[in-house]
Amino acid sequence: MEKEVFDYSKYTDSVHRMGRIGLSIGALMLLSAPFLFAYFLDAEIDWNGFLSAIWSVLIVYVPSCIVEYLIYVPLLGPGASYLSFITGNITNLKLPCAANAREIAEAEVGSKENEIISTLSVATSSLVTMVVIFIGVLLLIPLTPVLENPVLRPAFDNVLPALFGALGYQYFRKSLRLTVLPLSFMTLICIIVPSLMGQTSIMIIACGAISIGLSWIFWKKHILK
Repeated sequence: MEKEVFDYSKYTDSVHRMGRIGLSIGALMLLSAPFLFAYFLDAEIDWNGFLSAIWSVLIVYVPSCIVEYLIYVPLLGPGASYLSFITGNITNLKLPCAANAREIAEAEVGSKENEIISTLSVATSSLVTMVVIFIGVLLLIPLTPVLENPVLRPAFDNVLPALFGALGYQYFRKSLRLTVLPLSFMTLICIIVPSLMGQTSIMIIACGAISIGLSWIFWKKHILK
């Protein structure tokens, strides 16, 4: 009996088809939410306020979405990107998970292996996240005294910085010359303008431009490390 040959083109076609369907359903659900609330609560929509709020959100998030698309999709591949954009938490969860899986599997960015590994890792991360959130909701009340303990609060407040520091270091140490200038620039800018710490997408553009420029210079001068 002949073994069935894996057809990568059919796989990617199915990924794009299911991804577009999933994103369309997700977008429809999000956009229809205020209208459903208004219908069931028998409330009138203030269209001036609604359009004003939509416009203020679009100004911020449309450029952010474009930047995130250009940055994340080449790293994750189509399958993982669809899952990530639907489930969220890309920067602080999905991308590190996919990068770690890719490094363990020794797959190259942009390869077929990377696309499949990233999809599996992001899917697993999404399922684990939902399970953890479900358990957390069930245990929220019993764990409230522990979470609000003044002795432990500083530890909880520094979980994300510790996580990102550990994840970032494994990439920084690969090329310290390439890391020093962008990292110093980001640190200095955030000290001078603290409000920019919440503008991750905007800062990624500046930092990415510096990194790409330095990489090109080092490549021209044959500086590998």
